[in-house]
Amino acid sequence: MKTLKRMAKLMSDHTALVVIAFALVTFVWPAWMGWVNKAWFTDFATNRFTSQTFIIGIIMMSMGMSMTTEDFRILAQRPLDIFIGAAAQYGIMPFLAFTLVHVLHLPQDLALGLILVGCCPGGVSSNVMSYLCNGDVAFSVGMTTASTILSPVMTPLLISLLASGATVHIKAFPMFVSIIETVILPVAVGFVLNAVLGKNEKFRNVQQLMPAVAVLGLALVVGGVVNSQGASFFTSGVIIFVAVFLHNGLGYLLGYLIGILTRMNKAKRRTISIEVGMQNAGMATNLANTTAQFAALPNAAIIAAVSCVWHSISGTILAGFFAWLDKRANRDAAKETGLKDPVKEGLLLSRLH
Repeated sequence: MKTLKRMAKLMSDHTALVVIAFALVTFVWPAWMGWVNKAWFTDFATNRFTSQTFIIGIIMMSMGMSMTTEDFRILAQRPLDIFIGAAAQYGIMPFLAFTLVHVLHLPQDLALGLILVGCCPGGVSSNVMSYLCNGDVAFSVGMTTASTILSPVMTPLLISLLASGATVHIKAFPMFVSIIETVILPVAVGFVLNAVLGKNEKFRNVQQLMPAVAVLGLALVVGGVVNSQGASFFTSGVIIFVAVFLHNGLGYLLGYLIGILTRMNKAKRRTISIEVGMQNAGMATNLANTTAQFAALPNAAIIAAVSCVWHSISGTILAGFFAWLDKRANRDAAKETGLKDPVKEGLLLSRLH
């Protein structure tokens, strides 16, 4: 178990490298990830259940297994922070995607894919990134929880609004059902397991492995998309990568500005920046691949797949940059005060909060 925990920490600390490695290997040898896209059955709303669907469910369950009643208490105790965060999440990223679609003159299928990414809730790995950069982890968990709970309504509603000009009519109900099945129910199952078994030592050991399971699941999702869409990654041109880069980067920037405008402290500003910029692109990829109405525009999954990879990379880079700023501040504080470790003395903590 100790070996598994060390491996789990190694994977969660190097999320971007794991995802990139799976993407590159699949690009060279696509066949090994073919099973991820295998369809098992279709639900009553005509959504296909593939291996990828179950993988997304496991990722979301891993998030639920880390949640306690305390997390929901946070939602109740910090309503203003959570409201600002959720409003920023669903106010910035969907309309930023809509703007970029028109500014960059994206083809219809790529435009729909970018809007889909923009309308999804915050990514699961954003909580880890907030932790790594000395952000407000409770605020991060609260934002992710709130945006995920709202996603069955907000995601279909916003896509229907922003993609209304598409030749494919976006029906909200199948998407609503898909989000309930692959996001809300798995999170609820994980939460119930934690509530019932949270004090069991074996279960706590499993909990410590779940971040690595989530990283592996994300890598498999990306691998599955590369298997089905990898040949199209570069045929659509550099515009895909420009769109994803701008959408993600401007999301980080605008999220941080919202934190400044609402007078949040530095830890909260970092958190809302990461939460707004990092979307649940894995969920977007799953919706693009399994919801029947997207079948007419299969290339919509390309931007979602590229976003899966890039959000993990950029989130790691941004968290590392914030952490580097703290280390530099710590060194400066050490020179000023003569303390060997100002963090332990609470000096840097007071500057952050």
